[in-house]
Amino acid sequence: MEAMDVICERCGGTGWIVTERADGLSGAEPCGCQTRRILEGARIPENYRDASIDNFILPKNNPTASSALGGVMLQIRNYVREFPTPDKPGLLILGPHGVGKTHLAVAAFRELIARGFKGVFFDYQNLLEKIRGSYNEASGVSDRNAYSSALESEILLLDDLGAQRVSAWVEDTVTSIVTYRCNHRSPLIATTNLSDEAVGDTRERDLDLKSKYFLEERIGMRARSRLFEMCRVIRIPDVGDYRIRTMKTLVSG
Repeated sequence: MEAMDVICERCGGTGWIVTERADGLSGAEPCGCQTRRILEGARIPENYRDASIDNFILPKNNPTASSALGGVMLQIRNYVREFPTPDKPGLLILGPHGVGKTHLAVAAFRELIARGFKGVFFDYQNLLEKIRGSYNEASGVSDRNAYSSALESEILLLDDLGAQRVSAWVEDTVTSIVTYRCNHRSPLIATTNLSDEAVGDTRERDLDLKSKYFLEERIGMRARSRLFEMCRVIRIPDVGDYRIRTMKTLVSG
């Protein structure tokens, strides 16, 4: 028998463990074997396999930045704790390059998986390439399944939204995915480094913006409108490069 076919001794292969509460009522919680299977199918990149809210590194010797990021972490925790909510099932994280958006998005995603929810991670540009490749007769199974996965997965994590030049095909494809998930109240967690007036970015401050493009210009007005309709919006301030901060912490630790 292959290792992957071994039945879990804790849950008997059901994926759930029955627990007894103090009030005498019984409940069920996901077994670790189920969580591992879901994580394996979620396609989380290796760099973020261990991402959690707890191991997000705050800047040292910068109380203002540390406080601002602490507020962001609290909002992420609230989203996970209250998930799913019918009015705003999704999460949109905006911020400049390198501030830790992907880490926090995956951290929320992994916590939801630990609770038994299923989902899939896609890099925005890679997803579009897979969907475009699916039109080729020689395309592989993963390419052909990419579009349906983006539509139908219980949770979709879309990283670096809008990181491609807009075209009629790109706009139509993104709009169809966002609209479908919005109409079906299917959770979408997305990150983007693009600017948006809804979080205080304005054309008058264009020289101060880290991105010269606004979200609407990269994904289209319809997709942008539905995205804000279905998502809690969190903006991460420009507090320095998270990757550099992580490396410094590892070296000093």
